[in-house]
Amino acid sequence: MKAGIHPNYHAEAVVTCSCGASYTTGSTKPQLRVEICNQCHPFYTGEQRIVDTEGRVERLKRRFNLQ
Repeated sequence: MKAGIHPNYHAEAVVTCSCGASYTTGSTKPQLRVEICNQCHPFYTGEQRIVDTEGRVERLKRRFNLQ
């Protein structure tokens, strides 16, 4: 590998989720912020929660008179 062209590797980068959970991992950035982690993702928690950022679910409910 060429010297001086690769980013620095941080062996203990802190990953922080919007739910408040945090853990350490290796990354090229010292801090990472994520919206969904394994502690709040519906697939892993088993609860039905819809993650919607553009209002598509509400538009679908209005369109088909759901709920």
